Amino acid sequence: MLSDLITSQSRIKLLNVLLAEPTEMLHVRELVRRTGDEINAVRRELLFLEKKGILTREPRANRVYYSLSKNYLFYFDLLRMGAKIVGLGDAILKNRVKIGKIKYAMFSGKFARRMEKRPTDVDFIIVGTIVLPELAVLIRDEEKRLGREINYTVMTEEEFSFRKKKRDPFILSVLLGSRVMLYGDEESMLA
Repeated sequence: MLSDLITSQSRIKLLNVLLAEPTEMLHVRELVRRTGDEINAVRRELLFLEKKGILTREPRANRVYYSLSKNYLFYFDLLRMGAKIVGLGDAILKNRVKIGKIKYAMFSGKFARRMEKRPTDVDFIIVGTIVLPELAVLIRDEEKRLGREINYTVMTEEEFSFRKKKRDPFILSVLLGSRVMLYGDEESMLA
Protein backbone atom coordinates (compact mmCIF):
# COMPACT_ATOMS: atom_id res chain seq x y z
CA MET A 1 0.00 0.00 0.00
CA LEU A 2 1.16 3.52 -0.73
CA SER A 3 0.26 4.49 2.84
CA ASP A 4 3.19 2.32 3.97
CA LEU A 5 5.56 4.73 2.19
CA ILE A 6 3.71 8.05 1.97
CA THR A 7 2.18 9.94 4.86
CA SER A 8 0.17 12.51 2.88
CA GLN A 9 -3.33 11.14 2.33
CA SER A 10 -3.93 13.66 -0.47
CA ARG A 11 -0.81 12.47 -2.29
CA ILE A 12 -1.87 8.84 -1.89
CA LYS A 13 -5.32 9.55 -3.38
CA LEU A 14 -3.78 11.53 -6.23
CA LEU A 15 -1.26 8.82 -7.08
CA ASN A 16 -3.99 6.16 -6.94
CA VAL A 17 -6.01 8.13 -9.51
CA LEU A 18 -3.00 8.66 -11.77
CA LEU A 19 -1.83 5.04 -11.50
CA ALA A 20 -5.33 3.76 -12.35
CA GLU A 21 -5.08 5.59 -15.71
CA PRO A 22 -1.31 5.94 -16.31
CA THR A 23 -1.59 7.22 -19.88
CA GLU A 24 -4.33 9.80 -19.25
CA MET A 25 -3.86 13.56 -19.04
CA LEU A 26 -6.20 14.77 -16.30
CA HIS A 27 -7.41 18.29 -15.61
CA VAL A 28 -7.02 19.69 -12.09
CA ARG A 29 -10.80 19.77 -11.52
CA GLU A 30 -11.09 16.13 -12.63
CA LEU A 31 -8.37 15.19 -10.16
CA VAL A 32 -10.25 17.07 -7.42
CA ARG A 33 -13.44 15.22 -8.32
CA ARG A 34 -11.78 11.79 -8.40
CA THR A 35 -9.81 12.23 -5.16
CA GLY A 36 -12.60 13.96 -3.25
CA ASP A 37 -10.04 16.36 -1.78
CA GLU A 38 -10.09 20.13 -1.57
CA ILE A 39 -8.65 21.91 -4.61
CA ASN A 40 -5.85 23.54 -2.59
CA ALA A 41 -4.70 20.15 -1.25
CA VAL A 42 -4.67 18.71 -4.77
CA ARG A 43 -2.79 21.71 -6.19
CA ARG A 44 -0.20 21.51 -3.39
CA GLU A 45 0.43 17.81 -4.14
CA LEU A 46 0.51 18.38 -7.89
CA LEU A 47 3.15 21.07 -7.44
CA PHE A 48 5.21 18.78 -5.20
CA LEU A 49 4.98 15.81 -7.61
CA GLU A 50 5.79 18.04 -10.58
CA LYS A 51 8.89 19.45 -8.83
CA LYS A 52 10.08 15.90 -8.14
CA GLY A 53 9.65 15.05 -11.84
CA ILE A 54 6.94 12.45 -11.20
CA LEU A 55 4.29 14.41 -13.12
CA THR A 56 4.30 16.44 -16.29
CA ARG A 57 2.21 19.59 -16.51
CA GLU A 58 0.61 20.67 -19.77
CA PRO A 59 -1.30 23.95 -20.08
CA ARG A 60 -4.05 23.91 -22.73
CA ALA A 61 -5.96 27.14 -23.30
CA ASN A 62 -7.07 28.16 -19.80
CA ARG A 63 -6.74 24.67 -18.28
CA VAL A 64 -3.83 22.70 -16.86
CA TYR A 65 -3.51 18.95 -17.31
CA TYR A 66 -1.26 16.50 -15.48
CA SER A 67 -0.03 12.99 -16.17
CA LEU A 68 2.69 10.65 -14.98
CA SER A 69 6.02 11.59 -16.52
CA LYS A 70 7.53 8.88 -18.70
CA ASN A 71 10.89 10.58 -18.13
CA TYR A 72 10.72 10.00 -14.37
CA LEU A 73 13.54 7.65 -13.37
CA PHE A 74 11.14 5.32 -11.55
CA TYR A 75 8.21 5.57 -14.00
CA PHE A 76 8.10 1.85 -14.80
CA ASP A 77 8.54 0.98 -11.13
CA LEU A 78 5.51 3.17 -10.38
CA LEU A 79 3.52 1.32 -13.06
CA ARG A 80 4.49 -2.02 -11.52
CA MET A 81 3.44 -0.78 -8.10
CA GLY A 82 0.24 0.66 -9.56
CA ALA A 83 -0.67 -2.72 -11.06
CA LYS A 84 -0.70 -4.11 -7.52
CA ILE A 85 -2.47 -1.30 -5.65
CA VAL A 86 -5.27 -0.20 -7.98
CA GLY A 87 -7.89 -1.96 -10.06
CA LEU A 88 -7.73 -5.67 -10.73
CA GLY A 89 -4.37 -6.21 -9.02
CA ASP A 90 -5.64 -4.70 -5.79
CA ALA A 91 -8.87 -6.72 -5.97
CA ILE A 92 -7.02 -9.99 -6.56
CA LEU A 93 -4.55 -9.42 -3.73
CA LYS A 94 -7.33 -8.47 -1.31
CA ASN A 95 -9.42 -11.52 -2.31
CA ARG A 96 -6.66 -14.08 -2.84
CA VAL A 97 -8.03 -16.39 -0.13
CA LYS A 98 -11.43 -16.54 -1.93
CA ILE A 99 -9.77 -17.00 -5.33
CA GLY A 100 -7.89 -20.12 -4.26
CA LYS A 101 -4.25 -21.12 -4.06
CA ILE A 102 -2.31 -18.79 -6.37
CA LYS A 103 1.18 -19.83 -7.45
CA TYR A 104 1.77 -17.06 -10.02
CA ALA A 105 -0.30 -14.13 -11.22
CA MET A 106 0.90 -11.63 -13.77
CA PHE A 107 -0.25 -8.88 -16.09
CA SER A 108 1.16 -8.40 -19.56
CA GLY A 109 3.36 -5.34 -19.86
CA LYS A 110 0.95 -3.85 -22.39
CA PHE A 111 -1.98 -4.23 -20.00
CA ALA A 112 -0.07 -2.66 -17.10
CA ARG A 113 0.91 0.29 -19.31
CA ARG A 114 -2.59 0.53 -20.87
CA MET A 115 -1.06 0.23 -24.33
CA GLU A 116 -2.91 -0.81 -27.47
CA LYS A 117 -2.93 -4.54 -27.95
CA ARG A 118 -3.96 -7.14 -30.49
CA PRO A 119 -7.25 -8.96 -29.85
CA THR A 120 -5.30 -12.19 -29.34
CA ASP A 121 -3.01 -10.77 -26.62
CA VAL A 122 -3.56 -12.10 -23.10
CA ASP A 123 -3.78 -9.39 -20.43
CA PHE A 124 -3.65 -11.51 -17.29
CA ILE A 125 -2.43 -15.01 -16.42
CA ILE A 126 -3.03 -16.80 -13.16
CA VAL A 127 -1.55 -20.18 -12.21
CA GLY A 128 -2.71 -22.34 -9.34
CA THR A 129 -5.84 -23.95 -7.96
CA ILE A 130 -8.31 -21.17 -8.77
CA VAL A 131 -11.99 -20.74 -7.91
CA LEU A 132 -13.13 -19.54 -11.34
CA PRO A 133 -16.47 -17.91 -10.33
CA GLU A 134 -14.69 -15.77 -7.71
CA LEU A 135 -12.06 -14.67 -10.22
CA ALA A 136 -14.69 -14.00 -12.90
CA VAL A 137 -16.50 -11.53 -10.63
CA LEU A 138 -13.30 -9.52 -10.12
CA ILE A 139 -12.50 -9.59 -13.83
CA ARG A 140 -16.02 -8.40 -14.77
CA ASP A 141 -15.78 -5.51 -12.28
CA GLU A 142 -12.49 -4.39 -13.80
CA GLU A 143 -13.86 -4.73 -17.33
CA LYS A 144 -16.69 -2.37 -16.38
CA ARG A 145 -14.23 0.10 -14.88
CA LEU A 146 -11.93 0.01 -17.92
CA GLY A 147 -14.73 -0.19 -20.48
CA ARG A 148 -13.11 -3.07 -22.33
CA GLU A 149 -12.73 -6.83 -22.24
CA ILE A 150 -9.85 -8.42 -20.35
CA ASN A 151 -8.37 -11.52 -21.96
CA TYR A 152 -7.16 -13.84 -19.24
CA THR A 153 -5.88 -17.37 -18.88
CA VAL A 154 -6.14 -19.69 -15.89
CA MET A 155 -4.10 -22.86 -15.57
CA THR A 156 -3.03 -25.32 -12.92
CA GLU A 157 0.59 -25.57 -11.78
CA GLU A 158 0.83 -28.95 -13.50
CA GLU A 159 -0.42 -27.58 -16.82
CA PHE A 160 1.93 -24.60 -16.60
CA SER A 161 4.94 -26.83 -15.82
CA PHE A 162 4.02 -29.31 -18.57
CA ARG A 163 3.58 -26.59 -21.19
CA LYS A 164 6.81 -24.91 -20.09
CA LYS A 165 8.75 -28.21 -20.45
CA LYS A 166 7.20 -28.80 -23.89
CA ARG A 167 8.19 -25.24 -24.90
CA ASP A 168 4.60 -24.36 -25.73
CA PRO A 169 4.59 -21.20 -27.92
CA PHE A 170 2.03 -19.46 -25.70
CA ILE A 171 4.00 -20.12 -22.51
CA LEU A 172 7.24 -19.07 -24.21
CA SER A 173 5.63 -15.80 -25.28
CA VAL A 174 4.61 -15.21 -21.66
CA LEU A 175 8.06 -16.05 -20.30
CA LEU A 176 9.90 -13.99 -22.90
CA GLY A 177 7.48 -11.05 -23.01
CA SER A 178 7.20 -8.07 -20.72
CA ARG A 179 5.09 -8.68 -17.65
CA VAL A 180 4.31 -7.35 -14.22
CA MET A 181 4.29 -10.01 -11.54
CA LEU A 182 1.34 -9.58 -9.23
CA TYR A 183 1.97 -12.64 -7.13
CA GLY A 184 4.63 -15.33 -6.93
CA ASP A 185 8.37 -15.57 -7.41
CA GLU A 186 9.40 -14.63 -10.92
CA GLU A 187 12.75 -16.41 -10.64
CA SER A 188 11.16 -19.76 -9.74
CA MET A 189 8.62 -19.29 -12.54
CA LEU A 190 11.41 -18.81 -15.08
CA ALA A 191 13.56 -21.72 -13.77
